[in-house]
Amino acid sequence: QVQLVESGGGLVQAGNSLRLSCAASGRTFYSYVVNWFRQAPGKEREFVAAISWSGNMTSYADSVKGRFTISRDNAKNTVYLQMNSLKPEDTAVYYCAAGQAYGSRWAADFGSWGQGTQVTVSS
Repeated sequence: QVQLVESGGGLVQAGNSLRLSCAASGRTFYSYVVNWFRQAPGKEREFVAAISWSGNMTSYADSVKGRFTISRDNAKNTVYLQMNSLKPEDTAVYYCAAGQAYGSRWAADFGSWGQGTQVTVSS
């Protein structure tokens, strides 16, 4: 397994941008699929975006498609989530997770998780 640490969250106004980072330890990071999930207060954890091992495949939740971009730099053991045109409904704790199942949107398929980073979007 890999250890993951998220950063980059904060408080922004609607319409602005943030870039989240997910830094991983371990020399085999390139062999893991990475997803971003988020969880708002009182709601279930939901899928946000996914990126394949090499980064050549990505997928997004409909709610963020066209606004968020996931990318990775395996040389830096880091996955990014660029979030543009943020909305108040994007407010949540954002988690990155590593696993082997590209295309899965189920949290149970991911064995390594970060501690989360808070994103708050004010209207």
